[in-house]
Amino acid sequence: MNAHRQLFYSGIIFLLSALSLSPAYAQSFQQPTPAELAMTTDPKAPGADAVYLYREEIADDTLHFHSLYVRIKILTERGKELATVHVPYDRSFVKVDDIKARTIHPDGTIIPLSVKASDLLLLKNQDEQIHDAVFNLPDVTVGSILEYRYVLRFEANALSSPLVTPQWDVQLPFFVHEAHYKFVPDPQFSYGDIINNKGDVLNNLMATVHLGGHESQFHHDSSNRFFIDLTDIPPIPEEEWMPPLRSVEWHVYFYYTYTPVQQLYWQGEGSDWRKSAIRFIASTATAKEAEQLMKLNMGNDAVKLFLPANDMIAAAGAIVSPSDSEEDKARKIYAEVMKLENTDYSRSMTENERRARRLKPLTTISEVWKQRSGSSKELTLLYVALANAVGVKTWPMYISNRDQAIFDPTYLNTTQLDDYIAISSINGKEVFLDPGSRYCAFGDLDWRHDFTGGIRVTSDYKNTAFAGTPVNNYRTSVTARTADITVQPDGRIDGYARFILSGPAALHWRHLALTAGDAAIKTDFNELLDSSLPVGVKGEFDHFVGLDDPDSTLITTVKLSGSLGIVTGKRFLLPAGFFVARQNLPFVSQTSRQAPVDLHYAEAIKDTVTFHLPAVYTLENKPPGATLQWPNRGAYQLTITTPQPNDVTITRLLAHSFLLLPAGEYKEPHDFYSKSSSADQQQITLIHETGKGN
Repeated sequence: MNAHRQLFYSGIIFLLSALSLSPAYAQSFQQPTPAELAMTTDPKAPGADAVYLYREEIADDTLHFHSLYVRIKILTERGKELATVHVPYDRSFVKVDDIKARTIHPDGTIIPLSVKASDLLLLKNQDEQIHDAVFNLPDVTVGSILEYRYVLRFEANALSSPLVTPQWDVQLPFFVHEAHYKFVPDPQFSYGDIINNKGDVLNNLMATVHLGGHESQFHHDSSNRFFIDLTDIPPIPEEEWMPPLRSVEWHVYFYYTYTPVQQLYWQGEGSDWRKSAIRFIASTATAKEAEQLMKLNMGNDAVKLFLPANDMIAAAGAIVSPSDSEEDKARKIYAEVMKLENTDYSRSMTENERRARRLKPLTTISEVWKQRSGSSKELTLLYVALANAVGVKTWPMYISNRDQAIFDPTYLNTTQLDDYIAISSINGKEVFLDPGSRYCAFGDLDWRHDFTGGIRVTSDYKNTAFAGTPVNNYRTSVTARTADITVQPDGRIDGYARFILSGPAALHWRHLALTAGDAAIKTDFNELLDSSLPVGVKGEFDHFVGLDDPDSTLITTVKLSGSLGIVTGKRFLLPAGFFVARQNLPFVSQTSRQAPVDLHYAEAIKDTVTFHLPAVYTLENKPPGATLQWPNRGAYQLTITTPQPNDVTITRLLAHSFLLLPAGEYKEPHDFYSKSSSADQQQITLIHETGKGN
C-alpha cells in the first residue's frame, strides 16, 4: 500500500471510530423477555429517555469487517430520536452491508424494516468520498424495543492496514445494561510491508484503555484476540464545567506504532518535530545547510539551528535596539508578530487566490514575514526565530489544547498535540508565551494552553522532553464590574455599569470578534446582561474599547434603566448580589458529581455597586456581609457600607485559583459556592419615611 493511501486511511481513523461497531456478524435477533417488554422506567437509569439493553461491537481483520448489533428500549418521546440511525462511511473502500432492523412493540408485535437505507453524499474530493447510510426503524412508540445490526466491509488491503483500527467509545449518552466488544487482528498481517509517511515500520499493536476503574475487563486470549465484557455502564456525564469529553468518557483506542516503549516513541516523535521546526525556520540561510548542521554535534552552538536566515536576522535587528533589555526585546518581537494576520482566526486563501496574488506556499518564516500572515503554528515559530536572532533564548513547545483533551504520554499518538507555544528565557526565568493566539497579551496564555502538557525543545536546543505549562494567575485575570445607580421613589432606576476585563475573559471577546464579528459580540454580551442583572433592570451594550489591543484591558460602559428592588408595603428590598441576581454560581444546585471539575482558568471577579437612595427612604436593615476562605483554592468577601447618607455601597470579591478538581473532592467547591450564593442572596431593606414605626 503506498504512503498516500496510508495517510488517507489515517485521516479517516476518527470517522471509523463511529463505525468500528460490531456485534457478531452472524448475530441473530434476540427474543425480548417479558420484563423488557413491560419496562416503562429503568431503576438503574432514573429519568432516562432510553437505555441500551445490549450493545455488541466486533472488528475482525481476518474477515475484513466491523459490525454493530444493538437493542434499545425507548422510555420517553424524546428517546424516539434513536429510531434514526446514521452510518457514515467512505465509499471508496468501505461497503455497508447486511442492514437488518426491527421494532418490537410492548405487546410483542414485531415490525421489520422493509425499506432500504438512504445513501447521502456528505463529502467528495480526490482523496475521499464520504457517504451516510441512513435508516429509520418503523412504527416506533414509547415502550418499543429497537433492534438493528449492520456490517461494514472493507477492501482486503484496507483491513490489512494497521492504520484502520477499532476506536471503541464504550460509554454512551445512555445507560448500557450489557456490552460486548471483540477485536480480531489479522495474524497473517505482514508488518514489515506497512510504513507511515515518515518511513517508520509500524509493527506494534497498542491500546489506550480508560474504563472508569474497570480496566481489568479489557483482556486478550492466547490467540491475541481482544475482548471487553461490561455490565451497567453509566451514561456519559452531562455536567457543567467538565473536562474535555475525550478525557472523561470510557474508551479503548487501538493503534499501531513503530515502538511500544514510551520513552523511545516520544524521543523519536520529538526529534522529528524539532527537525521540522528547524526546516521551517531555515536556519543559517538555507534549509539544506540546516539539515547538514542537524547531523553534526552542535554542542553549545545548537541554538544556531533556531536562528533564521540572514534577511530575517536583519529584520529582527530592526525591531529592537541594542540597549533594550531581554524583556524589552521579547516584548517588541512579540508585538511585531502579533500585528501579522493569523489565518487561524480568519479565512485562509485558496490555492487559486494565492496563485492570483502570486503568493507561494508558506514553507519558511521568511515567506510568512513577507506575506504578513501565517497560521498560529507558523507565527509561533516566527517569534521563536526572531527572538533567538536578537539574543533572547527561546524554544518552541508542542501542546494539547485543554478544551480537546488532557495530554496522556502513555497514549503513543501525536494527534493529541494541537498547538505551539513559545518559551523565552528572560532575566534567567522561563516565560511561557502565546504568539500564535491572536490578541493574547505578552506573558499570558490562551486558557486552552494553561495547565496542559506536551513536548518542548530542551534548553540546550539539542533534544526534546515532556513539559507542562503553568496555571494562570488569578491576580492578572480580573473582571471588575462597577455600577452607579440612582433609585427613584417609585423604584425606577437610572445609571451605568462599567466592565473592565483582563486575561482569558478579555481574550474570549477578542477572539469572538475575530471569528464571528461585532454583531455576535453585541448579541452575546446583551444575553449575558439579561441573565445577570436583577429582574426589571435592563442594560444595553454597544461596544468594547481596546478590542484590538492585547496589552490593554477591555472596557465597556453600559447604560442601566428599568425598575429595581421588591416593594413590600412600605419597605423596599435591594439585592446584595447585583451582578449575579439571576446568575447561578456553579456547583450550587448539584449535590454530587460524576466527572471532574474544570473551571478553565483562575479568575477574580470584583464588584462595586453604589445605590443613591431617594430621601423618602432610609436604611432599615443592612446585612452583615460575609467572608469565606477556601484555603489555597478560593476566597469570597461581601461588604455593605453607607459612605454617605442615603448611599449604600456593596463591594464583592469572588476568586478561585484552581482549574481542575477530581470528582472525589467535589464537596469542597459545592460547599464554598453554596455559601457564596447564600451571601449573594442577602437583601438590603429600605423603609419609606411614612412607614416608620409600622
